[in-house]
Amino acid sequence: MIVAPEILARREALIALRHDLHAHPELAYQEHRTSDLVAAFLERLGIEVHRGLAGTGVVGVLRRGTGPGMIGLRADMDALPVLERNTFPHRSRHDGRMHACGHDGHTAMLLAAAEYLALHGRFDGTVVFIFQPAEETDGGARVMIEQGLFDRYPVDAVYGMHNWPGLPAGEFAVHAGPVMACADQFDIVLRGHGAHAAMPHQGRDPLIAGAALAQALQTVVSRALDPADPAVLSVTRFFAGGEAYNVIPGQATLAGTVRAFRPEVQDAVEAAMERLCAGIAAAHGVQATLEYRRGYPPTINTPEQSAFCRRVLTGLVGENQVRVDLPPSMGAEDFAYMLREKPGCYVWIGNGLAEGGCMLHNPHYDFNDDILALGASYWARLVGSALPLSE
Repeated sequence: MIVAPEILARREALIALRHDLHAHPELAYQEHRTSDLVAAFLERLGIEVHRGLAGTGVVGVLRRGTGPGMIGLRADMDALPVLERNTFPHRSRHDGRMHACGHDGHTAMLLAAAEYLALHGRFDGTVVFIFQPAEETDGGARVMIEQGLFDRYPVDAVYGMHNWPGLPAGEFAVHAGPVMACADQFDIVLRGHGAHAAMPHQGRDPLIAGAALAQALQTVVSRALDPADPAVLSVTRFFAGGEAYNVIPGQATLAGTVRAFRPEVQDAVEAAMERLCAGIAAAHGVQATLEYRRGYPPTINTPEQSAFCRRVLTGLVGENQVRVDLPPSMGAEDFAYMLREKPGCYVWIGNGLAEGGCMLHNPHYDFNDDILALGASYWARLVGSALPLSE
């Protein structure tokens, strides 16, 4: 393992920075303190700073030499609306907000890499440091792109990194293709006719129709899709009725999420859901409306950049520490929007074995400080490899 000594020497300051970010979590598009901290940090290093994309986004630009190459490195900054259950000193100071996904660590690692590259970097070209808001809920990557991110900074490729609990610290995972799934959402409204619970024949019960539909939707993946195409359809909400025990409601609603890796699978799922809604509604004498919304697209690495990152990581931690056999996650990531616009690669850095099953989005989660210097060293090594000095 080759961690840059200059980064390692800053370990305690890096940990303090990460702890400060963790203690002051901010939700989507509210990352004002975080973006102020990031901008001030970059400005002290003499890095050109631009602000305002997606409101709280920060972009730093560092140029060396005359090379035309330009790459983007992205870190997300937002926290989650989670009540933290940790008791350590750097726990969240704001109840109901928590860095439960490690974006505090992602921000700290990219800042450490920016510091190293500004003070010690040997490369020829331009590095664009992208500090993105609103990854968790509102697609801050998409908004930054819509507001001109890649028009202003036409990078040749863009790279991202996420910590991964359960993957041992010191290891990385690189996927040649799909890394994360899409995150589509659906809402189904079933309208029937309310009645007295003692006289159900006088109504049209949307709750029974909803129960049948919830069961039937579970056949979409198992019967309407090719088994070789991974997908997940989950009904996560079912609302019907009010406070009364003796009233059959007139309306029921179901909602949930769909995960897949290919647009064709998303299309097939939506079509199958339409058929089931129409058929079950007709069978129960109710009306059904389906609203299916495409959310974050699948995160798909490009082969050339995946192979490149694998070589960089092999040089950093050794071939045995670079995993290429892990399946992609059915979770979603809005870095997908950047990979739809530019070639690139999104890697996982091991956060260590998750004690007690404490994974991402858990109120007891915390980023592993022991991997901060390693992640920053990966960024620095990637820049040196992507933008090498001329011989």
